[in-house]
Amino acid sequence: MSERDKSAPPIRIAMLGAGTVGSSIARLLTRHQHDLAHRVGANLELISVGVKDINKPREGIPQSLLTQDLESVALSRADIVIEVMGGIEPARTLILAAMNAGSSVITANKALMAEDGAALYSAAEESGVDLYFEAAVAGAIPLIRPLRESLAGDRVTKVMGIVNGTTNFMLTKMDEEGAEYDEVFAEADSLGYLEADPSLDVDGIDAAAKAAILAELAFHTRVTLADVYCEGIGSVTKADITAARDMGFVIKLLAIAELISTDDLEDGIVVRVHPAMIPLNHPLANVRGSFNAVFVHAEAAGEMMFYGRGAGGDPTASAVLGDVVAAARHRVLGGRGPGESTYSGLKVLDIGRAETRYYVNLDVRDRPGVLAQIANAFAANGVSIQVVRQDGHGYEAGLIVRTHRGSEAALRATVVQLESMDEVRKVVGVMRVEGEE
Repeated sequence: MSERDKSAPPIRIAMLGAGTVGSSIARLLTRHQHDLAHRVGANLELISVGVKDINKPREGIPQSLLTQDLESVALSRADIVIEVMGGIEPARTLILAAMNAGSSVITANKALMAEDGAALYSAAEESGVDLYFEAAVAGAIPLIRPLRESLAGDRVTKVMGIVNGTTNFMLTKMDEEGAEYDEVFAEADSLGYLEADPSLDVDGIDAAAKAAILAELAFHTRVTLADVYCEGIGSVTKADITAARDMGFVIKLLAIAELISTDDLEDGIVVRVHPAMIPLNHPLANVRGSFNAVFVHAEAAGEMMFYGRGAGGDPTASAVLGDVVAAARHRVLGGRGPGESTYSGLKVLDIGRAETRYYVNLDVRDRPGVLAQIANAFAANGVSIQVVRQDGHGYEAGLIVRTHRGSEAALRATVVQLESMDEVRKVVGVMRVEGEE
């Protein structure tokens, strides 16, 4: 530090929560204290840590800093309050209290940002403090800051990626080992990968919260969790995995936010989370295990991919500390980070407006004219067939159909019609196909 910086008062940091992530933050604050001081221009001092159980051992955190009085931590008037408790309440109340007391806030709380980010932005604006949340999406991967700052001069048209490491781990196991869903669920649980409420992972809710955050930043439009169409991976079978591989695809749980613009209909955005087949030659197909990766398409910059560890104590702590440095510099040098940007005010459209492709697995009756009747059903809804292949899988007669790109609404209508046809014994599986030009 310069001589002037050495005289700067320390940046006081308080923290709400001290689980795996919180303990990693405290440890890295101590380990990198010298470097962080030089980067900020002042020493960083951890002054208080709020926890639910003060008697539980907290690696790297002095017992003297721990308190069960969470409100006192929020009202400590620290320069920066880090929230890594998770959940909606009491996190929301404590964050708002901290901002009102003049503290900048760093949070990793994706659920809260997706449900009520507007209230946090507003409180930060009123109090003249920073709100940073890089760790809320994709762990250590720098993604929020590029969308908020690096691409501020460009126009993003689509964001698509894998943002939940647990489901990616499970689907990778199903693909590589031929395991059934129940087997990989049990393994993910034994390894501690699943949330306390597993539905947040496997039903796509965690990914949907992250998709809402990314969509709001990418398209400058307020998006909440309720705006995101969401399907989980519970319906993905071993047969689906096998069929995908036979066709040169792999199944991933994707979060997609895209700009929809047509001449005759209202412009807007569609935000969706669901399993999808992607070609084996697509970069996302090689994102294995618990890793995350996100593609961003922008008009001038083109296509960019962000890849790395999406969860875990140290990766998430890395993202939190990056935000701490940014907020601390503002305390030392002045200035503020970006606030909410919702000037576009685009409408969040129903998934029916999305453009995609379908894979449809059919158990059909083995008699003449069946294929023609099925082709007519697709044509009647304006959906063009790309590939048809016979695939028994123990059925009386099996057909797999892949379509060309069409509207989700038209593709859905086709499936409904197929389900009503006497020629179709059962629609065995339906999945979207992404990543093909």
